[in-house]
Parts: sequence; structure tokens; C-alpha cells
Amino acid sequence: MNTELSVSDRLCKGKSSRATKSEQRGRLLVYSCAALIILTTISLTLFLVIQGLQMFVKNGVNPLTFLTSLDWQPTRSAADGGPMYGALPFIVGSFAVTILAACIAAPLGIGAAIYMTEIAPRWGQKVLQPVIELLVGIPSVVYGFLGLSLLVPFLREHVGGQGFGLLAGMIVLSLMILPTVTSIAVDALRAIPGSLRESSLALGATRWQTIRRVIVPAAAPMLMTAVVLGMARAFGEALAVQMVIGNARTIATSLMDPTATLTTIITLNMGHTVPGSAENNALWSLALILLLMSYVFILLVRYLSSRRKFS
Repeated sequence: MNTELSVSDRLCKGKSSRATKSEQRGRLLVYSCAALIILTTISLTLFLVIQGLQMFVKNGVNPLTFLTSLDWQPTRSAADGGPMYGALPFIVGSFAVTILAACIAAPLGIGAAIYMTEIAPRWGQKVLQPVIELLVGIPSVVYGFLGLSLLVPFLREHVGGQGFGLLAGMIVLSLMILPTVTSIAVDALRAIPGSLRESSLALGATRWQTIRRVIVPAAAPMLMTAVVLGMARAFGEALAVQMVIGNARTIATSLMDPTATLTTIITLNMGHTVPGSAENNALWSLALILLLMSYVFILLVRYLSSRRKFS
């Protein structure tokens, strides 16, 4: 009897030891992956900060002049006054095209999410969900090529101007961020407890009153998060915008005027500059501005997520 108990005890101890070692290996793997992600983020941030500050430390450009000047002429000769590095047109262009695209995508995306979660029958959801997923999977170059082939000629013939401009960029970007806004908005609305809907209906409210006065206000922080994440995607988009926005180094005064963004000017010129040159350092400074704006969007998303009323 004692022999049988001792054998059973040894087997239990062996299994417990193997489970402990397996748990330790799993924990080590998870911690290693987390440390790698943190290290990569810190490394990228430090690299961009060092490269982005070279323009001001090594080349002696005034940061305030760089951020507020309208003149971008990196190849101007010394006889004409020397190179000029003014990033304001690109900063304004990035914010303009991003905000305008969000103004189009936000009501469409949130409206589609409300329809999918509150109004559409089951078959309607099955139809719309694959459509949203399909839009997510389309590469940005395809959006840009469609905009260049279809949208730009249409605007040129029916609206005026060259077709290339802020209007074309905001339309293309709104289509690109629409799936992001819609998907996150759908998740936000589905997270609302069903008891809220039932209580509102039980008090005599109609379905539309319930949606407008109960569901949407309750999901408002997450709906705003969906819009901000869409704006973050739009702010960092390069190729599709570059193909339709016109890439002019001036601030657009109307929707039909061509302009440029931080991403488009970087992609257009980075391959034509010498590493370590003043122009190359200026492009790295623009990349640093993009990184800082990405952090601003992340902080804004974190703030909005902390204001969720329901988990």
C-alpha cells in the first residue's frame, strides 16, 4: 500500500514539475516578445529623434523658421539666397486632408455601424461584413491608381481645375479609412449592454429614440476612438495620396488646389538625396514630425478609451 502511494506521489510530483517548467518557458517567451516590442519602439524613436534633430544641430536651421516658413527650396543656389526649408505647407496639407477625410468617413462609418448592429436583418449583416473586410484588404496603391484613373479625370471635367488637389486626396483617404472607422464602431455598439436597449424600449421609447438618445451617447467615447484611429491611418498614408494630391509645395486655398503632405514630400525626395546632406536631414525632420503626431494620436486614443462608460 505504501509502495503504491509512493509511486503515485512521484508521478504527481513529476507532472507538477513538468507543468511548472512549461509555464516558466511560456512566461519567458511572452516576456521576451514584450521586451522585444518595447526595445524596437524605443530604438525607432531614438533613431528618428537623432536623425530629425540633425537639421537643427548640424545644419543650424532655426526650428521655428522650419515649422513656420512657407518656402521649401532645398536646391536653391547660394547666389539666390541659399536653400530654404519651410515645412508649414506640408504640415497644413497633412492636417487638412486628414480632417476633411475624417469628416466624410466618420458619418458614413458610424451610420453603417448603426445599421449593421441595430437595424439590418441578419442577412444584411452577412452581406455588409465581407464588404467591409474586402475594403480593408485592398492595397493603398490600388486606391491611388483608381483615384488617378477615375476620380482625377472626373473632377477635371465636372468640377474644374486640374483634377489633382485636396479634394481628390480627401475622397481617396476617406474611402481608405472608412473600413477602419466602421469596424471599430461596430465593435463599440455591440459592446453596449442589451439591458440598456431593453430598458429604453420598456419605457416607451421608439427604436430611433433608443439609438439616438441611449446607444450612441453610451458608445460615444469608442466611436470617437474609431474616428481618431481612422485619422491616424490617414495622416500616415503616403502612396495613394501622392498619386492624386498634386504634390505642390504650397498651401491649398481651395479644395481644387494641389498641395502636398509630410508623407508625400518624404517619399518623393528621400531617394534623390545624399545621406547626411542638409536636404536629407530636413526630410528626417519631417519624419520626426510624423512620429510625434503618431504619439499624439495614440495618447488621444488612450484618453478616449479611458472614458468608456461600459466594459
